[in-house]
Parts: sequence; C-alpha cells; structure tokens
Amino acid sequence: MKKNILVIGGSYFIGRVFVQTLMNNSDYAIHLINRGRNPLRLPGVEEHVCDRNDIATMKKVIPPLDYHAIIDFCADFPHEIESILKNLPGTFKQYIYISTCTVYQPSLDLPKFEDSPKISSPHPGPMEEYGYNKWLLEDETKNICASRNIPYTILRPAFVYGPYNYAPRESYFFELLLAGKTIPVPEHSLALFQFVYVKDIANILSACLDNEKAYNNTYNLAAKELISYDKLIDILQQVSGKRINTKRLSIDTINKHNIPLPFPLDQHEIYSGSLVSSTLDFNYTPFVDGMKETFNFYKQYIYKGSF
Repeated sequence: MKKNILVIGGSYFIGRVFVQTLMNNSDYAIHLINRGRNPLRLPGVEEHVCDRNDIATMKKVIPPLDYHAIIDFCADFPHEIESILKNLPGTFKQYIYISTCTVYQPSLDLPKFEDSPKISSPHPGPMEEYGYNKWLLEDETKNICASRNIPYTILRPAFVYGPYNYAPRESYFFELLLAGKTIPVPEHSLALFQFVYVKDIANILSACLDNEKAYNNTYNLAAKELISYDKLIDILQQVSGKRINTKRLSIDTINKHNIPLPFPLDQHEIYSGSLVSSTLDFNYTPFVDGMKETFNFYKQYIYKGSF
C-alpha cells in the first residue's frame, strides 16, 4: 500500500520541484494543498483547493487519511502550524517544516551553525520580521510535535536558486545577460554568500522521509562554496558562454537608485550546511552545474526576449 504524503503549498518553486521529484517514487501517494491559483495538474497528484487558514473548508476538502508525512512549505506567521496540525483531518507520522537561514541573529561569528543565536525580537524591515516569524514557527513546530509525540524535521535553506524560482535573484542577471545589457555590480564589495540548489532541497526532503536520523533535528541547507558578486559574474560567463559587460557602482549609488541587486552588498551570509550532508550522506550540487541547468531552463522556458 502506498504511503500518503501531504504537501502544503507545493505548487510554486521548492514545493513544485519536490513534488515532481517524489512522483518518481512509486511508494508514495501525493496529496497537495494549495489555494488553486497555480494548480500543478500532474498525473497521480491529488490537489485539494483551500486556504490553510480556512479551517472549515480544509476539514471538508482534505481526506481523513493516515498521512505518512506532512511537508509544509508555506507557514509564515505564528499559529499557522498549530492551527493546521490541530485541525487537519486524519493522522500523520512525521512533520517537516521549511524554515529559512534568516532566523539567525546578525553576528561576526561565521559560519552560522544550527545552534547559533537566533533573532530574539522583531526588528524593522520585512526580512527581519520574516526571519523572526519563522523562528517562532520553529518553536511552534517543536512544541506541538512534542505534545503529540510526532517527530519533526526543520530545514533552513540559504539562498535558493533553480528552475521555477519566482524570486528575482538569478533571473535578474539572466534577463540582463540575454538582452545584452550591462550588469551592475558593487565595487569593492567583499560580501560572501551561499546558495542551495532547489533540486538538492527536493532530494534532501526525500531522504528525510521515514528516516529516524532526521527525526527531531534541524538542518541548514547551504552548499560550501562561498560566492561573491565577482565570482557570480564569472560563473554566469561560464554557463552562458557569453562575455558579460559589467558596471562598477558604489554601494551608496546602488542604494540611492534602488538598483535591485538581490544579494548582500556589505555583509557576509555564511552558514554551515555540513550537518545535513554528513547525516544523510548527501553531496551538494556544484554551483556551476546547478546554475548551468537553471540558465538553460530559463532561456528555454521563461525568457521572452524583452526587458
């Protein structure tokens, strides 16, 4: 008999790639909750349309099955996990929550490990509030799973890239590159940051299913390669085969003109992603390989030739 997996919010980016990956495993029957705005319509995937905060509708549309695991991609505000787990029809044996590396407190101690200090109070700014809410939701996950004696796993990705990415990160550079435009880069920027390929997250999630090694554990997801803006431009030239024209701008100029460079300009974002790698015997995709796949996907399916 197939094991039922319930995916919450799996129709956009990371969730979509995970569902497509899990479809290759005949052991699982996949159920998906989304709001119907971007249906997957994939063969063998049961989609249930509702808002996770509409408890009455959820109780009507979600079949009361024995779920082997719940994978939650879209809990962003306090009480959303507690609400759904207390009201979800059926039972579940494992809960996996996708959090974020922005839960960490700013610090000069690098890299940041899973037990590094977290944001202790909300700070001004959308990313700080987002990170603080995610940290509260991690605590919520641990508390409710402990009260029901159900194992949890929490995953904290660094910057995620790959096919279907709706955040204007790598696509910002792809658009300029393919249109033959000059790409702005910060001058004298020493900031280093890390990525994780979306397909790596999908494979890590699959490896966590029914895996006691991952029970009641939290993991950073970050490939060990440290990337700067200069390194990023070099890799873009490699994967595209094109010479890239750049324009050096001061950080003050970038901020003054609201140039939407998507990665840190003047601070490091460095995390240790080694714990999940050693626990699950997992190797991250080299950045140049993942970026090449992503660029080719974007060029073939997304790019419209205008900017």
